[in-house]
This record gives sequence, structure tokens and C-alpha cells, in this order.
Amino acid sequence: MTSEDLGQPAQDHQEYDDDLIAVLESVWGEGFMSPGGTKEVDRVLDGLALSGLTILDLGCGLGGATVHIAQAYDPIKVIGMDIEDNLIDLCQQLAAKAGAGANTEFVKVEPGPLPVDNDSLDMVFSKDSIIHIADKDALASDIFRALKPGGWFAASDWLAGYTDQPSPEMQAYVEAEGLDFGLASAATYEQAMKTAGFEDITLLDRNEWYRQEARAERVNLKGSLYDGLQSTVGTTFLTRQIDVWDKMIVALDQGQLRPTHMRARKPG
Repeated sequence: MTSEDLGQPAQDHQEYDDDLIAVLESVWGEGFMSPGGTKEVDRVLDGLALSGLTILDLGCGLGGATVHIAQAYDPIKVIGMDIEDNLIDLCQQLAAKAGAGANTEFVKVEPGPLPVDNDSLDMVFSKDSIIHIADKDALASDIFRALKPGGWFAASDWLAGYTDQPSPEMQAYVEAEGLDFGLASAATYEQAMKTAGFEDITLLDRNEWYRQEARAERVNLKGSLYDGLQSTVGTTFLTRQIDVWDKMIVALDQGQLRPTHMRARKPG
């Protein structure tokens, strides 16, 4: 979900174009724009019962997580929301291909508060997309509002491993990505959730896991995936994406970029 701020006016730009999507799906699997695929979705949801629930996938991207949850966890419905038309179209295509149309819905929304009623959702899930929302207090408050008493917020995201200024190497990585990032530290997320009223807050750092994964991904980009992607996106674009991975690995090794799972419950 590519908004810096829940209160930001609507934007018409498209951050995730066909070339970038082609690279991300080649590296991370069909329907996914971040690492770990369905296994990482399952880790985020580990121990939670989702049968019969109504779930929102916030920043659903290409729909891989939405479809997996719908098929593996027996919810009533999983509603995927994002702000780019092309992403919603691709989500709908993936759901149709997977035969998951009966209990999935995909909605294109404007940046801003979630267009759902108070106390209407059993769970808000997100996979690595709320990095694009800069105001974590507004985000946590709005998720809290939307959840039913006893409802869960369960997510993974890219967190900042610094509290003040990023290292030059981290800044170089962010600039290379060229995306609309609103990075925040674990302490910032935790405080935002506490302020909103959440309980049972946990955060699980996944930096060490992804440091190894990212290296394997870079090997694949330079090796088994290279020729196919070169013919699809061109040499210049692919070289730029490999440079992103190079810079990201440095940021991961410094601890400046920290993939993290988080979970919190609205009292009920």
C-alpha cells in the first residue's frame, strides 16, 4: 500500500509497474512482492485460529497472501485492499486462477482511513506493505478502530534498525529502491500500538533469517533468473535491481533494515 500517510490525498502515480512486478515475482514467487511466500505468511499467523473470520489484508499487493489465507485457513472472507488499480486487477486474476473467488474480495481504495465500519473486522493482516505508511500512530489507531473487540492485528514489515538517522549505506539503499518508504523502528511501532489501546503486543525480529535469504536471492538474480528477466525487463533495469539487492544486503548486515513480525490484540 503506497501511501506515506493515512491522511494523505489520493495519488495517481504507479510505483509498482510491470517490470518491477516481473522481477519481484521471479524472486519471491507468484503473487508476492516480499520475501518468504506462503511460509512467511504462515509464520506471521502461527497459533491464530482464522476459521469463520472476516480478515482484511492491508496493502494486498499482488494477492498471494490474500489467496493463501483464503484457501488455507477457512475464513468467511479475506478482503484485499490496495491503492493501485493494476495491483487490484492482478489480485483478481490470481484469485480466479487459484479458484479462490468465493471468499476473497479485492478493493481499490484511496489513501486515508480504512473504508470499513468500526468494530467490523476479526483480523487485520499485512505483509510487508505498511512501510509505505509514515504515520504509525494514525495507522495503529485506525486498525484498532476497525477491529472487533478481541480482534488481532498480525503483520510483517520492514523496520528501521536505527532511531535517529540512517547510515549512509542505508540511505543509499532507500534511494536505490526509489519507493515511497516510511520506515520506523520497533520501538515506534510498539508505542503506537500501546497508545492505540492494543494488548498482547509482540515483535519478532527476522533480520538474521533474511540476511541469508537475500544472498540466495542475489545469486538467483545473477544466475538462474538472469536470462529470463533480461529478456523481459531489459539489461538496464535488471542491473539496477541487482544493485538494489547489493545495497539492501549491506543495510541488512549493518542491522539498519530489520524485517519483523508483529502482533497485537484489541481487548475484548
